[in-house]
Amino acid sequence: MAPRKLTDKKLVVASHNAGKVREIGDLLRPFGLEVVSAGDLDLPEPEETGSTFIENAELKALAAATAAGLPALADDSGLAVTALNGDPGLYSARWAGPERDFRLAMEKVEKALQEKGADTPAPRHAQFVCVLCLAWPDQHTECFEGRIDGTLVWPPRGDRGFGYDPVFVLDGHDITFGEMDPAQKHAISHRAVAFNQLVDACFRA
Repeated sequence: MAPRKLTDKKLVVASHNAGKVREIGDLLRPFGLEVVSAGDLDLPEPEETGSTFIENAELKALAAATAAGLPALADDSGLAVTALNGDPGLYSARWAGPERDFRLAMEKVEKALQEKGADTPAPRHAQFVCVLCLAWPDQHTECFEGRIDGTLVWPPRGDRGFGYDPVFVLDGHDITFGEMDPAQKHAISHRAVAFNQLVDACFRA
């Protein structure tokens, strides 16, 4: 069955993360959509009980779409470190604690790598993973996944991104996402990979 097209002109970004909302808003801007965040609407944050990125993204998108009566776009994303068996993965935000202190989260990742003896480039391989889920109030969903490969560096570099951006260098590049111009990052990130799939499936006539 063909993916459902988005025909509404207003869309909820199902997130309370200001950095994530800003990045998704930048990606959506060319499509002339009126974008409002779950935080703007004071929607409750559902508990992320899924066992995969897809399940969590779908859960968040459906909760926002149902509560707002509008289509909603949710993102579930994280950093998967090969030497740590994919951790922090689904729990990337939780590693930052209740205050969402990502400096703390990056320190936890680095400490875990050092404990593994990961002091050569190969064990510092990581992926950024993003699943975008578009949901409608009638409970229909469309989900898309993007993954990109890179290397973790220490100490963190740059303050232009958010989350784990300051320790992630995309393969083929020599600066972190935290050092990269946001427009450049938006064009090549894991979120951009998933977003391009979403656009092709749901936004184009």
